Parts: sequence; structure tokens; C-alpha cells
Amino acid sequence: MNLGVTTPGASPGALGLVLDGSHLPDRQLIGGKAWSVARMLAPGLPVPPAFVLTTDACREYFRNGGALTGPMLDSVRAGIAHIEAATQRRLGGAVRPLLVSVRSGAPVSMPGMMDTVLNLGINEVSEAALARETGNAAFARDNHRRFCEMFTRIVLRSPIADLPPGAEPGEWRALIAQSCQQAPPTDPFEQLTLTINAIFDSWNGRRAKRYRDHHGIDHAMGTAVTIQAMVFGNSDARSGTGVLFTRNPLTGADTPYGEYLECAQGEDVVSGSHTPVPIDRLRVCMPAVHAELMAAAQTLERENRDVQDIEFTVEQGKLYLLQSRSAKRSPAAAVRCAVEMVAEGRINETEALRRVSADQIRMLLRPALAAHIDISRETVLARGEAASPGAGFGVIVEDADEAERQVAAGHAVVLSRPTTSPEDVHGMFVAQAVITERGGSTSHAAVVSRQLGVPCIVGCGDGSLKGLAGRMVTIDGNSGCVFSGQL
Repeated sequence: MNLGVTTPGASPGALGLVLDGSHLPDRQLIGGKAWSVARMLAPGLPVPPAFVLTTDACREYFRNGGALTGPMLDSVRAGIAHIEAATQRRLGGAVRPLLVSVRSGAPVSMPGMMDTVLNLGINEVSEAALARETGNAAFARDNHRRFCEMFTRIVLRSPIADLPPGAEPGEWRALIAQSCQQAPPTDPFEQLTLTINAIFDSWNGRRAKRYRDHHGIDHAMGTAVTIQAMVFGNSDARSGTGVLFTRNPLTGADTPYGEYLECAQGEDVVSGSHTPVPIDRLRVCMPAVHAELMAAAQTLERENRDVQDIEFTVEQGKLYLLQSRSAKRSPAAAVRCAVEMVAEGRINETEALRRVSADQIRMLLRPALAAHIDISRETVLARGEAASPGAGFGVIVEDADEAERQVAAGHAVVLSRPTTSPEDVHGMFVAQAVITERGGSTSHAAVVSRQLGVPCIVGCGDGSLKGLAGRMVTIDGNSGCVFSGQL
């Protein structure tokens, strides 16, 4: 359903569209994230209600000097009314309040390079209503805190530390105001419009531009913004969030691969701030949900004819799918998946060749630890989860900007972080390898490293990499070991 008017000069173009699965709009218009929502809705998979502001709206936003136009605001109001009707909730309501997620979504996948805000619509009134409805005041307060932190980082552009969980919302706002001279607004529609502005603006942010430059992506395409009803993986012990790959993104093996985190929201997994457990844990704790997820994964891989990276949430034992996209995979996995999908009759040989780039072939020739090296006799400085295969050596640096400076001076470096964020991507572009203390194999560090063909080890343990800066190390992305010296 078209929520807006045709943008002057666009063809065919609309500012906003409801995503209901009745048809599949142009991916260039609605972006990859919204396109995947529409694609998942078509076969009746469980997806929260959503609408999208299009890439036409993004371009119109920039033509209007970085401000939402009247027709865009009308589209937003109509879209929210659609979600309210579908959920029987109301944004800012004192009874059955609606909270939404607001996510960027370019036509081309750019994992983590632009912004997302979750739990939008919460204030003291809706927090109290959510607490009454669920009987869980701690859950309602947790959502409020998460929103204030994300809004401050993404919209107010302030690197504020985590807010104290035991404080009152008024105290959080006072702390934020001290840091950046303003606080998150309490009016839900103002929260929404400011967040949409910030996400459109993130298209021209430093990390997004560098990512597009590195991958040769058109700077003019713009991003869409998907607004979707929240589902809560942090609701209770029968809730959680995870990422599932329909095939192993490291090896290409035709076995499901993923991670799950109980009583958490999706950002906890992809940011690497928490270390999740293997997806098989879901089979043990919620077998029916696991079976439904695996069936959906098979449907999505078959429909899309490619390995899928699926983000999902479980709320009180009910599965919801949030996104499905073609999976970033290691060069070795790319070759294996292409060959096996031809054998399965899913793609032809021409398509298989298109899916393996010249860069990936070159990455396959990257060094690995020589067979004659007895790694059992080498000094292991740290161990973690092998997240991107291959070997690399260099001096450990702990800052992405320093990585760039060292490489410019002719030095090989290994980027070491507690956990990587999208702000570290320029350091990942130049590093020989990446290692983190926290996070799992579906975190930002792992996904981007696999795409770049850079060896990566994640989840080495809090404090395990402390004191290693300046040391020469060798990273084995196959075993998950960090060795002393150059092997």
C-alpha cells in the first residue's frame, strides 16, 4: 500500500509503503531490509508489521536540506496508523503501548554501516503501561534504558557510557543532558522523526562512505528506513534473539549455523557486547521454535536461491523473523556453496561463476600456517572462536585510527578490540587480522571479516588481550589461536 505521494522526478517512486506481503516492491526503492520483510511475509512467515520510507524519500530529504517534508511526515503518520491497527497498540499509549524499531536499509547490504534505534516510543507513561501489562517492571525499565542509550549514541551523536540500570528515567535524562546539552524527547512522534533524520544522515556518515568506497557501491542510491513493531527477546526466560545462517559461512557446509542469546535483544548479538551460545541450544530449550525456525530457513533459502543470514527474535515462546539477506561468507565458503548449489539444481553454472569474485579467488591464496609448523610447540597468548579462516601476522594495535597510521607507515598490524563496532571498519580494511575479547561468530567483527577475507578470532575472553599492544603476533583463523611472534 502506497503511504505517500509520488516524488517529483522519480519513476515510479513513492515516499512510503506498507509492507504486507501482497506484492514485492522494487528493491532499489525500498532497500534490502524492507525487501526481505516483504519477501518473508509473502509465504506467510511470522514477521512483525512494518512500513518503509523509501530511497526516493531519502533523496528528497537531502534535496530539502536534510529535513523531512510535509508529505514524508504524512507517510510516517499513515504508516504508524497501519502498525497500530495491526497490533491493536498505540504509539505512546497509556494502555497497550506500541514500541517500534527504526532501521536503515540500503538496496545493497552494508552490515552495520548505518544506524538502528530500538524500543522507540517509550517514555515514563508507556513504561508504566508496559510494566502493568506484563507484570514485569524490570523488563519495561530495561527497554527504556536501552532506548535512551541508543538514541543518545545514534541521534544525539554522543558516546555516552552505559546508563546505570537502577536509576530513574529522569536521572538518565539529566546525565545525558550534562553530556550533550539535550536529552531524548519524551514525545514518541518527536523521537521517531528525529531518529528518521539521523538514519537518513547516516547514509553520508564516515563509515558508510568508506564502506561504499571500499566495495564500489554507488553513493547516489540512498537508504530506505524500515519502521517495524518491536518484539521483545528480553521479555523473559522463554525469549531471546539470534542469527541463523542456512549454511556454514566459514566452510560452506550444508548445515545450519548460528547463535542464540537468551533474554536479550538483537543488538546484544550483532554488536558483540555479549557472547551467545550455538543455535543448537534453542533445540534443547524450545524444540518447537527451533523446528519452526529451521523450516523457515529452508523456505527462505529455496525462495532466494542463496545462503541466507536470518535475524530472529523469540518472544515468550513465539518466533518472529526480522530480516533475511544473502549471507556474507568466507571465500572458501563462497566457492563451495556455488558448486553445491549447481549440483542441487538451484542455480546454473553462469550464476555460480558470478557469485565468486576475483577478489575472493585472490583471498583463497592468502597465507595459511605452514604444515611443517608444530603449533603445539608455539606460545599461545590467547584463544577464542575461529570466526574467519586464514592466517595473518602483525603488531597488535588497539585503535582503528592507529591501524591506519601504522599501515600507512609500512607496518603490518592486527586490530585488537574488546568488540568491534561499525566505527572500526576502516581499521578492519587495512589489518592483517582482527581479534576481539567478546562476541560470537555472528557478531559485526565476524561478519565483516568474512566478507573482507580477513582472518578473525572472537570471544577470547574479557581482559585476555590486555597488555598485548605492540607485540608481534600470528593469528590462526582456523584454530582460534593467537601465537606469539611471526610464524
